[in-house]
Amino acid sequence: MLTKIKKKFQSWISLEAEVAIKAGLTPNQISTLGVAFAVVSGLSYWLAGTAFRNEHWTTLMILAPILLLISGFCDALDGALARLHGETTVFGGFLDSLLDRYADAAIYIGIIMGRLCDIEWGVIALVGSLLVSYARARSEAAGVKMETVGIAERADRLLIIVFGSFISLIWNEALRWCMILLAVLTNFTVLQRATHFYRRANWRKEELAEPSPGP
Repeated sequence: MLTKIKKKFQSWISLEAEVAIKAGLTPNQISTLGVAFAVVSGLSYWLAGTAFRNEHWTTLMILAPILLLISGFCDALDGALARLHGETTVFGGFLDSLLDRYADAAIYIGIIMGRLCDIEWGVIALVGSLLVSYARARSEAAGVKMETVGIAERADRLLIIVFGSFISLIWNEALRWCMILLAVLTNFTVLQRATHFYRRANWRKEELAEPSPGP
């Protein structure tokens, strides 16, 4: 849902991209940096679960979503940087997508291992999240565009986690319920994308089956 907003945001951060270029940073380095922030964020969630109800809980539950937001910013920045740098390559797109999956896994695993959500729902949300991305990759490999299809794209999912994290500072159950919501939304998005692919694939099949006009 937020993919279009992300593209607009990428056009707004051209100044930051230019600064990154002057600093000698490449899009792939920014992507790697984004994963590093996600991993530290996931570690913070894990530690927050083990530090529940002591003096570190609040600090970690503020730090984790902030690091997640920085990771998301890096994800937007690398695309803007690639365009300014003139390095929008096939490999760059592949690496960015691959690293995003590692980043997602780090966040979900951190929340699950920290017992900040029900393990079952956390695993379902993780699997659903990975399948949303796989559905897009597999569909676009077959020539069917999938961007903006579905209600729980990556940006939406990350913002739900960030929202739940901050709300959990005043209501401990917030992140748990957000993970349950993600478990439902991600798998529903997989269904949406499967349905979209089925319709597009059938449309193409019918188009190819139409007899060509005579001489």
